[in-house]
Amino acid sequence: MTLVAAPARLSTAAATFEADFAARLHWSADTDAAIEQRVADILADVQKRGDAAVLEYTARFDGLSAPNMAALELTQADFKAAFDAIPQAQRDALQAAAKRVRSYHEAQKKASGESWSYRDEDGTLLGQKVTPLDRVGIYVPGGKAAYPSSLLMNAIPAHVAGVQEIIMVVPTPVRGSVATGGTGEGTSTKGERNELVLAAAYVAGVTRAFTIGGAQAVAALAYGTATVPKVDKITGPGNAYVASAKKRVFGTVGIDMIAGPSEILVLADGTTPPDWVAMDLFSQAEHDELAQSILLCPDAAYLDAVQREIDRLLPTMPRAEIIAKSLTGRGALILTKDMEEACAISNRIAPEHLEVSSTDPHRWEPLLRHAGAIFLGAYTSESLGDYCAGPNHVLPTSGTARFSSPLGVYDFQKRSSIIEVSEAGAQVLGTIAAELAYGEGLQAHAQAAEMRLKAGAKPR
Repeated sequence: MTLVAAPARLSTAAATFEADFAARLHWSADTDAAIEQRVADILADVQKRGDAAVLEYTARFDGLSAPNMAALELTQADFKAAFDAIPQAQRDALQAAAKRVRSYHEAQKKASGESWSYRDEDGTLLGQKVTPLDRVGIYVPGGKAAYPSSLLMNAIPAHVAGVQEIIMVVPTPVRGSVATGGTGEGTSTKGERNELVLAAAYVAGVTRAFTIGGAQAVAALAYGTATVPKVDKITGPGNAYVASAKKRVFGTVGIDMIAGPSEILVLADGTTPPDWVAMDLFSQAEHDELAQSILLCPDAAYLDAVQREIDRLLPTMPRAEIIAKSLTGRGALILTKDMEEACAISNRIAPEHLEVSSTDPHRWEPLLRHAGAIFLGAYTSESLGDYCAGPNHVLPTSGTARFSSPLGVYDFQKRSSIIEVSEAGAQVLGTIAAELAYGEGLQAHAQAAEMRLKAGAKPR
């Protein structure tokens, strides 16, 4: 059977564009009701029974049977052994990527993650104290796929922020288990570990790690068990069960975001080789069938050329079937009247990844307000950002770039306001505060401020 990748061909000049555009963008973030109920049950069970529940669910879903939680804990020696075991080229790549990611986030911390203060004309000290979280949990997917790059992107900014304990959970399911898409029949005492993920944990400086996954791992991190420490925040991607669990434990702990399918939007002026753009569209489409790849361009002939390259290159892709379903179901090649209109449509989409594939990308960048990450110029493929450019690849999806930001050092810090009012300042601020407090009917507030107004009042 010949696979066909047929992204929708739209034109902003068409009378039906708005309806066609809305239909192509539509994606429901609603979680299946059965998943929601199952996740709620798992969270409650882990909160009640702790380690025993985690062991039971790990055996049931991952097929990994362990006598106790100690058997599911990875050690620093495991990380080092994995690092030593992988090929030299992979070791070099991990270290080079980690160096760039660390350098970027150190610059980010210097620019936006430091404490500051000033004194006003009355001598009152005002400022902000920035402190790191004590302990964070990082979820690293396993089973159907493994993402050492995701581990680097979560652990390194936490380290740069000053987090002292980074607890990683990574499922190592047995082949044929529910987690790998099997029936779940049969268990083993040894799951499938990804050496590159463990090597990345060594490079990134993970403190502790457990071979657990799913909603039970999120619950263990959020509530704590006799073995798994309770964390302050959970970051990292996962499947529908993980996303639902993160949403439910928010408030007990912090979370980074609820991520939807991966997205790429390419703004092209028609000057980039069309096979480059076709492959960039593939780079997101290969994630899963719900991933979205969109090309905006004012040149119809160029859109035709990209489609020809899609047809030519698709058979060479190992994940061709997934790419074909993604592009046919959610992809689009959109003809715009000009690049300005393309930028306006991009802002409406607010994509996770935005490539400006143009000879003059800096001309268009000021027009772009909403995107998780902006990749400027034909040589800046999105895939470089996924692995080693430096900025974080954990990005807002599903239009949430309109109001949220990439994962960063700031996600692993908290801010406390600093206020030290001088005697002179209390005379000014006390009058203002008392007036407003009386207006709100809060007498104690007002009188607490007015007590500082008394002539010569001094603290005892």
